[in-house]
Amino acid sequence: MPVTLLVDNGSLEPGATLALRGLAVRLSRRLGRPVAPVSLLHSSAIEPALIGGESAEILFPSLERRLAAGQNNFILLPLFFGPSRALTEYLPENLARLRQKFPSLRLKLAPPLHAARDNRLAQILAQHVRDELDPSGADRVALVDHGSPVAVVTAVRNELAQQLAGLLGSRVAAVAPASMERRAGPEYDFVKPLLADLLATRPWNTGRVIVAMQFLLPGRHAGPAGDVAEICRAAEAASPGLRTVMTKLVAEHPLLIDLLADRWRAAVSA
Repeated sequence: MPVTLLVDNGSLEPGATLALRGLAVRLSRRLGRPVAPVSLLHSSAIEPALIGGESAEILFPSLERRLAAGQNNFILLPLFFGPSRALTEYLPENLARLRQKFPSLRLKLAPPLHAARDNRLAQILAQHVRDELDPSGADRVALVDHGSPVAVVTAVRNELAQQLAGLLGSRVAAVAPASMERRAGPEYDFVKPLLADLLATRPWNTGRVIVAMQFLLPGRHAGPAGDVAEICRAAEAASPGLRTVMTKLVAEHPLLIDLLADRWRAAVSA
């Protein structure tokens, strides 16, 4: 059987690597075979003492080490919501270079997490929102992602917001998509609205707003002291009648393991 690598984008925050490792352990138990946690970038700069004494692995050095040891068959499970440039550009370009050195490399890339006719991501988000709901049903819900320069990735955010609204129904007053950040220029207007802008407009600047976190792992953006939390604090300071509540992250829900296991099976059978 091929070596299974669970791949995230990578982070300089120790909590992200620790959470990725925990997810790999749970997925390994589900599949009944080892799953190695690796990152595309960044994580190898974390001091090993902060992550249990073992350095974080980066994908391409990890692949090269394994190939040199005689392993040449791999499945990559991407921890990405949609087809970001990391998957459509960075990964294929670097795999092409690696194959020049190791022509025997065999690798299957599993699909990203979001897929047509599969609303399990929205189910996870909906459960996390329900955990924070006020019984009055007056809460508004802002589904927030990082913000992508790729329109098809933002379309994933928008579709998840529609699915979330359908699952929550009358239990909430409204559901709207938003992003943490965006690139400058009108060509990136599809990312609108930014979370900061949404929380500054009526009626979103008053009452309770549940910020549904379309983030997988903790880190600089999604941690308790991360960028999204800072945006929420600033919005509350500007609008004293506003109270924001951030949900858990997607990787904290057990249904993600089911989804990843299915993506793995799809790659094996492809």
